[in-house]
Amino acid sequence: MEENLKNINFSCNIPQLNTIRLIQLNGKLYEDVELEEKYNDSIKIERTDEGIFIQIKENTTIDVPLQIINVIGDNQNLKTSSFSTVRLGRNSKLRLIHCDDSLSQEACDLTNKLNIEIEDGASLDYYKMENINDYSVISTEVCFEMGRESKLTTFGLSLNGKLIRNKIMVNFNDEYAVADLNGLYLMDKQQESETEINVYHNKPNCSSNQLFKGILDDVAKSSFVGHVYVDYGARGTTAMQNNKNMLLTDKAKVNTRPFLEIYNDDVKCSHGATIGQLNADALFYLRTRCISERSAKMLLMYAFCEDVLSKSDIEELKESLGDLIKKRLQGELTACGNCVFQCSKPCK
Repeated sequence: MEENLKNINFSCNIPQLNTIRLIQLNGKLYEDVELEEKYNDSIKIERTDEGIFIQIKENTTIDVPLQIINVIGDNQNLKTSSFSTVRLGRNSKLRLIHCDDSLSQEACDLTNKLNIEIEDGASLDYYKMENINDYSVISTEVCFEMGRESKLTTFGLSLNGKLIRNKIMVNFNDEYAVADLNGLYLMDKQQESETEINVYHNKPNCSSNQLFKGILDDVAKSSFVGHVYVDYGARGTTAMQNNKNMLLTDKAKVNTRPFLEIYNDDVKCSHGATIGQLNADALFYLRTRCISERSAKMLLMYAFCEDVLSKSDIEELKESLGDLIKKRLQGELTACGNCVFQCSKPCK
């Protein structure tokens, strides 16, 4: 198993992407992290009974992403869980990449729970990547506690898994905080995706935005629940919420329920949801330009994904995730075949 861990090649482990790397094996920190000297006074990482504790010192900008890779061992029907805490000190900045992987194609069940505290003036970019075998279940719960003038951007990408559950909670605990929440799920065969977003505007003058998109093929299923709560005293709130879904077959199913719970009149809030198919007029236009039907469909699907992908602020990661999405839209991540897309690194 140790040799497998050394050679692990998870999809978001991009060779040209420099990260501070933490590996959790079956819910526990696999080995102590040796930080570069320049980070010794800025980052504190501790092994706990349940997971990892990470502290970013105040007034600190960590210039390379911190990457947590949760690895499931090769035991069949293994169930594992971890609970970790990340705390960003005042006016600190961090990019956190959170990935899941397995050492085999055996069925397993992984539960992640994170509590992330973003103190006054701090900024976090959080990336969640899920690409596991078709027999396994991933459940992730993340709670963000937002301080005054703090900033949060999230980007989630779900590519494979029997059942993928994502639950996000955002608590605005002081004024002038901003949260931009984004996600993309691409499901086929009998795969299922469940997304639940809860945003609590407990204080005045905070802003939240949600954009979640999904493409479903075959008999895949997805559900989306988006809840925005605006408290009585939360004047000046801005909250936008949008869930868009594309069905490629008549048997794929989507349940979507975005809703607002508002107890103050001095707010700007909106919500919406769409479920549709490929645009027939756009498909016809591409066909008139001598583009095959298959290629035209893939171009339209990628265009549907692109505004979520654009939220990624790590260029090396964005490029490789774009390639993963392109290959996923062909039906498999492991074989390109004849493809209209020009990936930066074609499959070998």
